[in-house]
Amino acid sequence: MLTGKPFELVCPAGALPALKAAVDNGADCVYTGLKDNTNARNFTGLNFDDAQLREGIRYAHDRRAKVLLALNTYPQTATWSRWTAAVDKAADFGVDAIILADPGLMEYAKTKHPQLRLHLSVQGSATSYEAINFYHEQFGIQRAVLPRVLAMAQVEHVVKSTPVEIEVFGFGGLCVMVEGRCALSAYVTGDSPNTVGVCSPGKAVRYEQTERGMETRLNGVLIDRFAEGEKTGYPTLCKGRFEVNDETYYAIEEPTSLNTIELLPKLMEIGVKAVKIEGRQRSPAYVAQVTKVWREAIDSALRNRQGYAVRDAWMAELNKVSEGNMHTLGAYYRPWK
Repeated sequence: MLTGKPFELVCPAGALPALKAAVDNGADCVYTGLKDNTNARNFTGLNFDDAQLREGIRYAHDRRAKVLLALNTYPQTATWSRWTAAVDKAADFGVDAIILADPGLMEYAKTKHPQLRLHLSVQGSATSYEAINFYHEQFGIQRAVLPRVLAMAQVEHVVKSTPVEIEVFGFGGLCVMVEGRCALSAYVTGDSPNTVGVCSPGKAVRYEQTERGMETRLNGVLIDRFAEGEKTGYPTLCKGRFEVNDETYYAIEEPTSLNTIELLPKLMEIGVKAVKIEGRQRSPAYVAQVTKVWREAIDSALRNRQGYAVRDAWMAELNKVSEGNMHTLGAYYRPWK
């Protein structure tokens, strides 16, 4: 029987090789999705079919790791049965929890599979303990993933005010500060991330080498232009460079990675249950590298919280895979809060 640890490392598994990389390098939990629009990383080549999911669960459970299945998009009336079938499959296959955002799907899961553990996805955008407690009282959720918009004092207030386990993001790419409600990609492509499961769908992405540099476009809209030798980014609207008042810059959000490894002792002290690594679309090598560093850091903090110190080698490894080669504490560091 799997047992919960006092502080869990939750790592991305975009496919079976990434799942194995995460488990082999010390993940307590992996989170993944099915090969359809029931999850918010519905990219071609990602996610699990039935055989791969069974194999992934077996591999993880044999090594005392948990498998969480993200079903965190919003079903529509005409396709409701696809989402309920995914819930049924999760229960039948023996996943350790499902990660949901839609209240209707929570009601279905609670009624049909009362033994199945429910986590509230970041896509649910619950930033207050009142919202989290509502989902707990109505649907019995046992964990909530906080959006990356709260200062540390606000996270602590939420933890103190709810019986629900709190999971926070620790490392990876940032979204604009309306998680679960982003409409930018839908505005340009016509496909809503909340229902189709992917922002900047591959069919709308174009790369073109021009005399002015490598241009990336989303459904024909110029998102960015890269000089020779400059690292090319995936064309998401929120991280494009646009001309505003005769100046071209990252007008919405600069590419950078959240990195809270220095906050680990504080997160443990205030009672956070788990830290999440972002990046189901990333490679197995990325998953292995980031998981290994965070496993070492968490174990170090668990052994000696007061004596914990971030190692230069950890930061060097994480900086190699940070977006834009930069990192930030994000909203956690807002001393005026």
